[in-house]
Amino acid sequence: MSTTLRAAVSVAMLVGFYVLGLLQLALVGWLLYEIWTHMHGAGAAKLSWLLLAAVGAVLAGLWRAIRTKPSEPDGLLITPEQAPELWATVRELATAAGTRAPDEIRLEPMVNAAVSEDARLLGLLGGTRRLYLGMPLLQTFTVDQLRAVLGHELGHYSGSHTRLGAIAYRGRLAMYETLSRVGRYNVFGWVFKGYGRLYRLVSNAVGRRQEFEADEVAVRVAGADAAVGVMRELPVATFAWNFYFGQYVAQGVELGYAPDDIFGGFGQMHAARTEALAGLRDIEPDDETSVWDTHPALGDRITAIRALPPVQHTADERPATILLPNVDELGRALQAEAFDFGDRPVLPWAEFTAASITAARQRGADRIFRSTARLLGVQEAGLAEILDLAADGKLGKLAAEFFPDATRKEAALAFADPMDDLITLAAVHSGVVGYQHSWSGPAQLVGRDGQPADFTEIAKLAVVPESVAEARARLGTLGIQIEAARVVESRATAGGSDVIGAMANVRVNDQETDLIMLDRGFVFVPAPKGTDDGEKRLKEMLSNNDPATLAQIYRYLPYEEVTGARVLKPVPINAEVDLHDGSTVRIKARWTGEELGKSQDTLEKILNRLNERAGR
Repeated sequence: MSTTLRAAVSVAMLVGFYVLGLLQLALVGWLLYEIWTHMHGAGAAKLSWLLLAAVGAVLAGLWRAIRTKPSEPDGLLITPEQAPELWATVRELATAAGTRAPDEIRLEPMVNAAVSEDARLLGLLGGTRRLYLGMPLLQTFTVDQLRAVLGHELGHYSGSHTRLGAIAYRGRLAMYETLSRVGRYNVFGWVFKGYGRLYRLVSNAVGRRQEFEADEVAVRVAGADAAVGVMRELPVATFAWNFYFGQYVAQGVELGYAPDDIFGGFGQMHAARTEALAGLRDIEPDDETSVWDTHPALGDRITAIRALPPVQHTADERPATILLPNVDELGRALQAEAFDFGDRPVLPWAEFTAASITAARQRGADRIFRSTARLLGVQEAGLAEILDLAADGKLGKLAAEFFPDATRKEAALAFADPMDDLITLAAVHSGVVGYQHSWSGPAQLVGRDGQPADFTEIAKLAVVPESVAEARARLGTLGIQIEAARVVESRATAGGSDVIGAMANVRVNDQETDLIMLDRGFVFVPAPKGTDDGEKRLKEMLSNNDPATLAQIYRYLPYEEVTGARVLKPVPINAEVDLHDGSTVRIKARWTGEELGKSQDTLEKILNRLNERAGR
């Protein structure tokens, strides 16, 4: 089946999705007529209501999709005056591909390239064309590789792949909206779900064929070597960007800071880790794919590219950023367009790194300080109180909470690692050491002389009663003020937490509740009494809110405040949780309650772990 014919079938199936909704509406109308013709009273009314509710969920999704328009284009608009060489290259390649050049070029904050077209009259008339280029892609590719990417994307234009984009968008939206509103027991929804799976099979097959066709254009305008180079470089660039964002950006932003130049930082890190990334290019791309994939496997695309007739092409190994003469300025403009950092302080990279690591270390220390305060029965505590516990031979009681599988004596000795962190925090706050930013490796802890600092030996002395005094003396000699390390957050928060489970309509102290399980605690969200749409409600809540926000709005119970837990009944789970303040939280699941994944099993594991920790 040709790509054009496949696309036509795909569009026909989209039309069929709407027709299916109308047929179901007609069926319900006929059933209502039959019901009221042969039945009367409460029975007929109840049956009619069930039918209307079932088909209503389907029609509501269709109606919302019909009324919804594609969102406004995002990304940073790049004019020909800002990037004349890039625009000239795009227009040259559009001519070579036999198609009209895009009307807009927009930069995006991701490793990606794409095209769109606001076509009209079911794709018969062309409209505004947009080319989207990811800034990280421009920062890692050569000119040749970028030409191959551009040729591929322009190939989607020359193959008329974008003409039906708006129709496909609305069709996918209709399916999503409809299926998201249909409960698992809605018979009308079963028909749509089966139809949706069939549509995905056809649509994805069309998409995979179109990718091969666009690759042929890439080879024609840039050569096979450049096209294959793109296939090998894409996974590397994606890995580098994800690594960079995870290791350098995300934690600091989550802790309340923002870097002043995200894309400039990525370019520097990529350059500093060139050798480390080189090995990834030697890994053979995956050649496995699925009928559910929208793109062919990279290995299959490389094989197809190598089978094409050779094309003579003069190599251009210059960095692709040569086509963006003001790349640093554009990177900062894209950051302002793409990222909303709110009121976070915007810091240069060296300060951002130091502030982020210090804040992360303080958060970890606060967890220990809060436990210390509870153990001592005081409002707040710090390193000084922990050293006092160690000197009195009572550190094991505190340490057992953090090393539940060890005896108290073993736990006290194992506490040397957390003690090292606490001493480091005191040293940072005392101005004795600081964190040195690096693009080629982790940030280093260095002293005022720029040499690496290490407090491991002092930490080992500080966990043994007989040598605590010596540890204090050494800290004093170094100018480290023990009192500088104290609690900042005396009440635990959910900042940085991940969701590990969620259950709808759980009875918590006899109140109807949606239970959100984080890796650091429970969030109790008031819930309606009805158990319908519980799973949908959980998904919407978690997709629209991060865990820290939910913990601020609703009751948050950190695991660190738990002194014991008992599972009274495993299915549906019925349990009690004892807290440090002497109160007890009763958690009782319902047979009809919905959950995400196997959250009830997750809850049982959490409770058993809390019980084991309390028994130490």
